[in-house]
Amino acid sequence: MSKDKYFIIDFDSTFTQVEALDELGEITLHDDERKDQILQEIKDLTNSAMEGKSSFTVGLSKRLALLKANKKDLQQLIPRLRDKVSESIKRNREFFTEFSDNIFIVSSGFKEFITPIVTEYGIKEENIFANTFLFDENGNIIGFDEANVLCLDKGKIKLLETMALKGDVYVLGDGYTDYEIKEAGLANKFYAFTENIARDSVVAKAEHIAPSLDEFLYQNKLPMAISYPKNRIRALLLENIHPKAVELFKKEGYQVETVAGALSEEELCERIKDVSILGIRSKTHVTKKVLKHANKLMSIGAFCIGTNQIDLTAALDAGITVFNAPFSNTRSVVELAIGQIIMLSRNIFDKSEKMHRGEWDKSAAGSFEVRDKKLGIVGYGNIGSQLSVLAESLGMEVYYYDVVEKLQLGNARKCETLTELLEIADFVTLHVDGRSSNKNLFGEAEFAAMKEGAIFLNLSRGHVVDLSSLVGALKTGKLRGAAVDVFPEEPANNSEEFVSELRGLPNVILTPHIGGSTLEAQQNIADFVPKRIMQYINAGNTYQSVNFPNIQLPELNNAHRLIHIHQNVPGVLANINKVLASNHVNILGQYLKTNERVGYVITDIDKAYDKTVVNDMKQVPHTIKFRILY
Repeated sequence: MSKDKYFIIDFDSTFTQVEALDELGEITLHDDERKDQILQEIKDLTNSAMEGKSSFTVGLSKRLALLKANKKDLQQLIPRLRDKVSESIKRNREFFTEFSDNIFIVSSGFKEFITPIVTEYGIKEENIFANTFLFDENGNIIGFDEANVLCLDKGKIKLLETMALKGDVYVLGDGYTDYEIKEAGLANKFYAFTENIARDSVVAKAEHIAPSLDEFLYQNKLPMAISYPKNRIRALLLENIHPKAVELFKKEGYQVETVAGALSEEELCERIKDVSILGIRSKTHVTKKVLKHANKLMSIGAFCIGTNQIDLTAALDAGITVFNAPFSNTRSVVELAIGQIIMLSRNIFDKSEKMHRGEWDKSAAGSFEVRDKKLGIVGYGNIGSQLSVLAESLGMEVYYYDVVEKLQLGNARKCETLTELLEIADFVTLHVDGRSSNKNLFGEAEFAAMKEGAIFLNLSRGHVVDLSSLVGALKTGKLRGAAVDVFPEEPANNSEEFVSELRGLPNVILTPHIGGSTLEAQQNIADFVPKRIMQYINAGNTYQSVNFPNIQLPELNNAHRLIHIHQNVPGVLANINKVLASNHVNILGQYLKTNERVGYVITDIDKAYDKTVVNDMKQVPHTIKFRILY
């Protein structure tokens, strides 16, 4: 890039996240009983001037009068501002260093607090243009240098006229005074900087929007600290995913759209275009057809345990990672199961319904303690094993059956066959996954094998139980109770009617798929899944992905990372290295992980390389996706 390009950058709410005079007010008005009222007056004056609705000069005088600040207060202000430099400014120090001769801070703020902040980023002191305070003999701020054009209305225009920059001028700022530079014909482009605040009147005028400095640098092909502006990453979150996930993605700089309910296949095919991250729970189905419409999808987050609602193979073939939350709601499901076991053992729901009808049925008939009873757990995974620990603490004898060898906890006893477990258990609870081979795992034969008067629970997947067989076992008295939280067909949202042949049966607890629906569980899930996705997007880590080769990568330091996803066929790694060698690329580290369908190659390289290597890597035969991180 030629050096005849100049960058005019605002300070307040652009270089920093805040308005410096607002922050100064937090300091000077700390003990003032009218603090909140005065601060609001200051903010209103700031916003009015920045949106072009009032005189800047008049507003500045009023703000200083309200502040009642002293020179010593600035020593507290500067560290606060240093901590509140905009995130995208912080990570792009290299840009400020490389173009220090051509970067100017032009602000209606004050040099006394601007200079100590921006010079730390390599900006030259002679390139800082701002107002200066006037102090009395006691150090009190009593005004500003009125000879400085930046204290005047349209002061930035007057300054730029005197600067007479010969070349292309780019202005980056959040305020109307920044836009006025372009309006006056003194800049080629004005970018409304919206990382910290979006002023509607300014955005409406701007030809270009910069949600971050990354976006500005990306559009103008300038050096960046990251490979892609994060504001271009769109996340679509469905099914009332906890707000914590929205908060994390937005904090990362992503655009986030939320939808309260599930979407049909056709709706999702339309909405998934240009989406980078899809977040769902259990009701949205991500099919092969949906994935064909996902032109930019990088990762899917299942904000639950199960992933059978996602075509994992199709996602893998498309180079799309899938992450779930295998542990986050375990405790919630276990607590519900324990509660239901006790409730069913005591016929609590039937007793409660009678009380609501005015019937007093005080009787011990059919009510039992759970102590010394035998609990049979089918599926001894994260939930099943934790349930065994809690059940044992209640005095229950625990037996389990699993097709995979598991470490038994406490005094839990392993059953060699499912039939063995069914014949001895007083309570049978299912905690299996949603794989297709588990469909109708429990049917007429399994219920027939259970003890007379046993109690049955299913908090795993709806399709693993043949409901007609369960209804038959309940009606004949083979089972004296059941609790079901999951169903083969479930309403898409809360407005649809729940239809099931289990409705109306005595001593049967029906819950609307809420095993993991506690605030604690949903918050844990909303914390866990986004962090896995962001680790993949930012660093390439696929650890704990349910469909991708799992790899935990070292931190990327002073290097660029090439991420290559390809079909797992012979010769791809050799072709990748051939491309790197032919482009004289220095390899700092290389990592490979494969599964039966996909290969995942990560190559860390020296930052100095011919950019043609990027296109060459994309042309390697059997490539699915390629991207570069730095």
